[in-house]
Amino acid sequence: MRSLLGYAMIAVLAWGAPAAVGGRALHAQKGVASAPGPGNLAPVPLFRDPIHDGAADPVVVWNRARKTWWMLYTNRRADIVDTNGVAWVHGTHIGIAESADGGAHWKYVSEADIPYGKPDYTFWAPEVIDVDGTYHMFLTVVPGTFTDWRHERHILHLTSADLLHWKPLEDANLESDRTIDPCLFQLPGGQWRMWYKNEAAGSKIYFSDSPDLLHWTHKGIAVQTNGEGPVVFKWHGWYWLVEDPHAGLSVYRSTDLTAWTKQPENLLREPGTQPTDHAIGQHPDVVVDAAGHAWLFYFTQQSGADAKPDDATWQRRSALHVTELHEDNGLLTVDRNAPALIHMLPPPKNKKSD
Repeated sequence: MRSLLGYAMIAVLAWGAPAAVGGRALHAQKGVASAPGPGNLAPVPLFRDPIHDGAADPVVVWNRARKTWWMLYTNRRADIVDTNGVAWVHGTHIGIAESADGGAHWKYVSEADIPYGKPDYTFWAPEVIDVDGTYHMFLTVVPGTFTDWRHERHILHLTSADLLHWKPLEDANLESDRTIDPCLFQLPGGQWRMWYKNEAAGSKIYFSDSPDLLHWTHKGIAVQTNGEGPVVFKWHGWYWLVEDPHAGLSVYRSTDLTAWTKQPENLLREPGTQPTDHAIGQHPDVVVDAAGHAWLFYFTQQSGADAKPDDATWQRRSALHVTELHEDNGLLTVDRNAPALIHMLPPPKNKKSD
């Protein structure tokens, strides 16, 4: 992590200009979760990164020590003007934001401290789970900053005691050197299953199993359609898999986490009506909270009505959003234009299960 000096308190609104030390804002307000209530109105957008304004690929996890929700996300360098190709999507670090009111309002914390690789390495799409008092991250790593997509990527396993400082372990050793966007879920028998995008095999979602999060057995293709950013969770008696085919979010359901049935309509395919939400929803995460509510977090790339002609980088900028999931007769729906009255209660052991 660049210029992280301790864990000093800075209270900033997500869309405001943060105080910073060495160019990286710090935040260490003692976290106290709000008392349970009917829910707080989440703003639209939910969060914008104050460093590069390129927040994407969120994962939301309960911070046990601080008693707050933390969100880790890909911090894309959307504000860089002088760049070639897709270099702005490379060289990225992982940003962290915090919510002390159940997920309605978020404040920037810092970059995650990930002492791995060279300064130009790229970090994408973290997955974070809490297992027996240790946080585990599975992180997409690209060994450099590149102007195109034709370079290897792998999924790195890391651990942490506080969600801020991370210890790299080893690669997950999956089928190819073009695997990204991991998601983990614990099987009923106690083993772990990982879903991820295999770009070397038609960009389909593959899966592997592990007894210990260290040794992985390849199982093959999970679903036949192309996509990325899978998230798997259990809710209302079904297992669900939601992934991003760049046409809204595809939804699958299953009784056994292996055979999946696709629902006809994608979520978030039609742009929303509120500012910063005028685009398809992308790369989701889902939290099933302790009250049984399911919350869908996603990002939008700025486009259409959110155009800013005086800003040469506006199309690169992205924002994070939240909406509540609903289930009816085995189908998931959302109303992204409805107010999100959110107060996520601390989750059960697996945050993606009811």
